[in-house]
Amino acid sequence: MAVKKFVVGVFTEEEPLFEAVKKVRKTGYKLHEVYTPFPIHGLDHAMGLRDTSIHTAGFLYAIFGTTSMLSFMTWCLTTDWPWNIGGKPHFALPAWIPITFEFTVLCACVGMVLTFCYLCQLAPFVKKHHFNLRSTDDQFTMVIECTPKTNEAELSSFLGGIGATGINVQNAETGWWLGRYDKDQKLFEGQSETVSA
Repeated sequence: MAVKKFVVGVFTEEEPLFEAVKKVRKTGYKLHEVYTPFPIHGLDHAMGLRDTSIHTAGFLYAIFGTTSMLSFMTWCLTTDWPWNIGGKPHFALPAWIPITFEFTVLCACVGMVLTFCYLCQLAPFVKKHHFNLRSTDDQFTMVIECTPKTNEAELSSFLGGIGATGINVQNAETGWWLGRYDKDQKLFEGQSETVSA
């Protein structure tokens, strides 16, 4: 797995973080990720992230659910095992609408949840490196990836100048791996001490 070097800036308030993200992007540093304890409106646009396409995936899953359920009921009740139920025609489309709707919703919901988990790499026993354990509590963490042209000392002083209260350099795996946080200490390898700005 690829191990890369990152400069991590820790912020205690969301306003300095928001402005720092804009300044980091303007100066041309490679912004890896920003971790916050709660959603910040407009931060995705400040980071330059595109809008999500999960609604398109949900529509495709819904079309699959509708098509598959109508095809299955048509085949079952008109070809494979046609029944005379209360004198209704074998192709009784109005009677199939409720179950078709329910299966459509089921396919869309399950499909979007699984797609979200795949894109965010969320699953039982899947681990990722945590740059700052307090980013889920009360701190905001900005992670900048070091490129061959990046001067770490210059970047650290730049982060200190734009409001970071703590700065450190970490070597971290960019992907995910299988394991448990309570059994494996791999999470903390390469993490250096926080240097106050």
